[in-house]
Amino acid sequence: MIKISNIKVSVENKEILRGVSLDINPGEVVVVMGKNGSGKSTMANTLMAHPKYVLEEGTIELDGEDITELSPDERANKGLFLANQYPMAVPGLTANSFLWQIYKKRNGSRISIIEFRKWIEEQAKLLDLDVELLKRGLNDGLSGGEKKKLEIMQMLVFGPKYIILDEIDSGLDVDALKKISTTIATVAKSKKIGVLVITHYNRILKYLVPDKVVVMEDGKIVKEGGAELANVIEEKGYKK
Repeated sequence: MIKISNIKVSVENKEILRGVSLDINPGEVVVVMGKNGSGKSTMANTLMAHPKYVLEEGTIELDGEDITELSPDERANKGLFLANQYPMAVPGLTANSFLWQIYKKRNGSRISIIEFRKWIEEQAKLLDLDVELLKRGLNDGLSGGEKKKLEIMQMLVFGPKYIILDEIDSGLDVDALKKISTTIATVAKSKKIGVLVITHYNRILKYLVPDKVVVMEDGKIVKEGGAELANVIEEKGYKK
């Protein structure tokens, strides 16, 4: 379980999160919705210990272990994975090489690089991602949808315990959204992975069905409910 307990977070001395508590259980899909500036992405970045986001109060636990003071790489090694809204391009580092290094770090040398490349190409085809893009620099010159698909490729290789999706649905066409969402849903269900979905809209929730929906406003959680809450928000907006 990820257990977020009364966290208060500031950015450049401005308080953004004002006492947020939330649990994400293994195999559970938790959705966080809210207007721009409500604190959704701040929570995602705080979970991954982004240095810009200063945790002033509260704690974060992962499967019973306090990870509040751990660095981003230490949290990743514990099983946290963040899929970014705007993945960074790294020219000169091919996607194939990057994915292979992730695999070796997480799994050692269980399979050869040739076997790994074959498996990676199969996953790319399932996501409708051109395998030729794996030979290019990581996210270099890729469209928004292609970058998001490559983020999911990283997730598949990494094998996390918990996935944080920070507005991964933004900028995706219907087909790309369906491919990405159903892939995440299938993997999460089969491997009991906890998923935290941060989004403005409920269209991703047609494929990635939530167990719990919470609404953030002004750095606080102001509503909590089941999947039906997302439908209410779609119809009526964020009115109290």
